[in-house]
Amino acid sequence: MSDFFGELYLRSTLPYLSEAVTAREVDYLSRAFADVEGPVVDLGCGHGRHAARLNTEGSLAGRVVGLELDPLSLRLRRPGFPVVRGDLRALPFQDATLGGAYAWYSTLFAFSDAEHVQVLREVARALRPGGRLVFQTVPYERLAGSPGASFRERLPDGSLLEEESRFDATRGRDVGQRQLTLPDGRVLRAAYTLRYYPLAELKGLLESTGFSVQWVHGGLDSAPMTPESTDLIVGAGRR
Repeated sequence: MSDFFGELYLRSTLPYLSEAVTAREVDYLSRAFADVEGPVVDLGCGHGRHAARLNTEGSLAGRVVGLELDPLSLRLRRPGFPVVRGDLRALPFQDATLGGAYAWYSTLFAFSDAEHVQVLREVARALRPGGRLVFQTVPYERLAGSPGASFRERLPDGSLLEEESRFDATRGRDVGQRQLTLPDGRVLRAAYTLRYYPLAELKGLLESTGFSVQWVHGGLDSAPMTPESTDLIVGAGRR
């Protein structure tokens, strides 16, 4: 997946990450960690659109550190927060040193099922007892209802973005191919696989790796999950 979560991912997602959307997500995260003490890590921080804001204002000011593996994202990251290069499957943090951790856009679930267990156990290891994990993904049921997707759009810089994906509800995996043709003719292309768990299975996965689910929200307004929800946002406490 490193060929996907690199230049291709960065160039093809940045045009859709508006400052208004980022501000709403930052507000949610600020509220989610308002009662948490200690450092909070942005797992897979990318270019730092959440971490840069959270570390300079509000309840998390001065307490956020980014974690990212992609070297291009690290070079292009926004200023205002410390960052370390590292892998979600082997976090470069000592045991019980973090107050919280968060991940956005299914970042935690881009590996095999066995590796997802490893990732969550690593987060649990690094969190203090009572620490909190918050992550956002897409509801399994939403993808199962619309398993096929295709996309073709010209980006503001003139690049052409094309993507096709298919969700296998039996395996819980969304398999896709993304291609970005840059204005200079260079083509970036990669396949990806993302895992989406039914809510009951996701709760069981968290319970088995040292967490207790504290809340499940269907959006940034903290509303409960419904069949119409476009987001699945989970808050889980380290036991």
